Amino acid sequence: MIFLNIQTFLLSFIPLFVAIDIIGTVPIYLGLTQDYSEKDKKGLISEAVFAAFIIATIFLIAGKIVLAFLGITIDDFRIAGGLILLVLSINDILFSSVERKQSDTKIGIVPLGIPLIIGPAALTTILILVDQYGFLLTVISMLLNLLIVWFVLYYSRYIIQYIGEGGTKAFAKIAALLLAAIAVMMIRGGVVNLIKNN
Repeated sequence: MIFLNIQTFLLSFIPLFVAIDIIGTVPIYLGLTQDYSEKDKKGLISEAVFAAFIIATIFLIAGKIVLAFLGITIDDFRIAGGLILLVLSINDILFSSVERKQSDTKIGIVPLGIPLIIGPAALTTILILVDQYGFLLTVISMLLNLLIVWFVLYYSRYIIQYIGEGGTKAFAKIAALLLAAIAVMMIRGGVVNLIKNN
């Protein structure tokens, strides 16, 4: 019985962990926050994780009802999230870090919280987990995954110690390109799925 409970928990935990993909988010986070102080980064992490938690909770409770009522699909979310990421990545590539800071863009909620931490893949996974494993197990899996996200981002500063300041600045532009590529992938996936379904 204990083995079955552990197995069931892992079956609900692992898909969401893969969907969130915090390991893949770390390089983008480091690039986006290269010009922020450690104090500001801590605030951004808490803001991003909290925003992700709120959105995930809303979807957990009323996701299917809201989507059905508004006539919105997950693919619509994927395309919208991709467009937001694409705009932010282009801005990061074209403008200097000083100009970015002067714009006072709040990146804690968008794009860190949504859609990098909780994006279309994670939202879809949450809706599926609720159907398969119930509300309680899905909540536990969601909270543990967000705790892991907070922990990984909070201690990601140690990566900078190995890369160095010059490496971080160079990596920021690479991260922006990766962000643009992810955005295009999200848009492409959403469009392809919409075409297939229609």
